[in-house]
Amino acid sequence: MHRVRKQFAAVSLALALAAALAACDPSKPPGGGTGGGADVAATVNGKSILLSEVDRIVSQQTRGGAGGAAVKLSPLEQAAARLQVLDQLIQRQVLFDRAEKEKTVPSEDEVNTYINNQRSRMTQEEWERSLRENNLTEAQVRDEARKDLAIRKLQEKLFGRINIRDQEIVDFFNNNKEQFVNPRGVFLSDIVADPVDYAGQFRDDAKSDAEAAAKIQRLHAQLKSGADFATVARASSEDPSSVRGGDIGFATEEDLKQNGFPPDLIARLFGPMNVGDITEPIRFPNGRWYIFKLTDRQLETKPLTLDDPRVRERIKQGLINQRQTILNEALIRNAMGDATVVNNLAGGMLNDPSTLGGLQQVSPGGAAATPAASADASPSPGPTAAPGGK
Repeated sequence: MHRVRKQFAAVSLALALAAALAACDPSKPPGGGTGGGADVAATVNGKSILLSEVDRIVSQQTRGGAGGAAVKLSPLEQAAARLQVLDQLIQRQVLFDRAEKEKTVPSEDEVNTYINNQRSRMTQEEWERSLRENNLTEAQVRDEARKDLAIRKLQEKLFGRINIRDQEIVDFFNNNKEQFVNPRGVFLSDIVADPVDYAGQFRDDAKSDAEAAAKIQRLHAQLKSGADFATVARASSEDPSSVRGGDIGFATEEDLKQNGFPPDLIARLFGPMNVGDITEPIRFPNGRWYIFKLTDRQLETKPLTLDDPRVRERIKQGLINQRQTILNEALIRNAMGDATVVNNLAGGMLNDPSTLGGLQQVSPGGAAATPAASADASPSPGPTAAPGGK
């Protein structure tokens, strides 16, 4: 169901990487060598993961986003967070090493395309600010993009071998028929007048409450005079649905309630309104004005059958998703079994149970002042937390 409320979804590669991925430290040897010193939280096939990397990510996660205030962790919370983040980074490095063996590492052109696509979603100023706030460099983002794409291609290579038999689809349907019903609901289209200034995004843009109110009355008059709803929507509606002639799809009664539709309007849509009717202009609490058209309606919940290709596709995709989850778990465990992992951070905690290796506090801006690792710890038996793979 298309949401009535305006949605904004700005995606920042730098923020995503900072929240969950390790960035390469400039001081490390090219190619991820073992490095040295007590700052090494773990090694994966001889490649170092620095404690400063772990603490940088813990610090960024506790900020709750770029530019936010850091949440001060207790020593025990910090120790747990370090272990969890390090486990994710170990798994990520292990999967990247496997990707190198499987020759799924992307080309430089693929990395360029990936990064440019992310950068296109923000201005140059926003991109640079995101890098600064997350203590990332262009080189670090590039390195992480390469890892991200390599692991994704490794997974796609594995997932491409999944085959769903028709009998599996039939069996799932027969055992879960209650999930496959066509619910009671309505199909709607809308025309929107919004007082927000969209700076040229829409051709007929109202820029104030007064302009929006006048505009919606003008458009309603056009419709009452016989103008085609979809044509008016494409020309004047201030909503992404305008490109579809105002079509916002199917909604159950519960969908409408959650989107703030007035009870009397819901009652009319399911009651006296006829298919093809339009509403009068309606102002929602967010200040936007709407005219709705009832394009279709289903007043009874009807069971679906396997003859409906959408049902088969839904079941098939669900079974594929289940297999992908299990295969990704198996991939991580298999790759971990082939890897040589030394978890110094965990070893340091085991060697000093009273203070868990030091219990240093993570500073709001980055790494802890002193390491909590023991350089002679025994190899880690493998991940202890749920996989954080892509």
